[in-house]
Amino acid sequence: MLKFLGENYYLDIDEFERQVSLEKSAIQKPVGEPESGDTEQQISLTRFETFKSLIEVILTEREELDEGLGLRAANDLTIPFKFAFNTLLINKIIKTL
Repeated sequence: MLKFLGENYYLDIDEFERQVSLEKSAIQKPVGEPESGDTEQQISLTRFETFKSLIEVILTEREELDEGLGLRAANDLTIPFKFAFNTLLINKIIKTL
């Protein structure tokens, strides 16, 4: 959990999994392959790697944040952190408590 600008944030792993999972109807089976009861999970590798990189940026941010400064403290954050945080927040992978 991360306290940031007066809010507590956390990574929703279940939402992360939903965001990268492919629906059964979106998975193309090769012609002639029989339908089977496979339980193999299919993911979008592009989405997985993108979200993974964004989470890594957030978890490795080294800038100290002074909570007393409020919004001014957020101006000192790096551009990659702001970009990653906002992208994950919009995609509901980062949520507030």
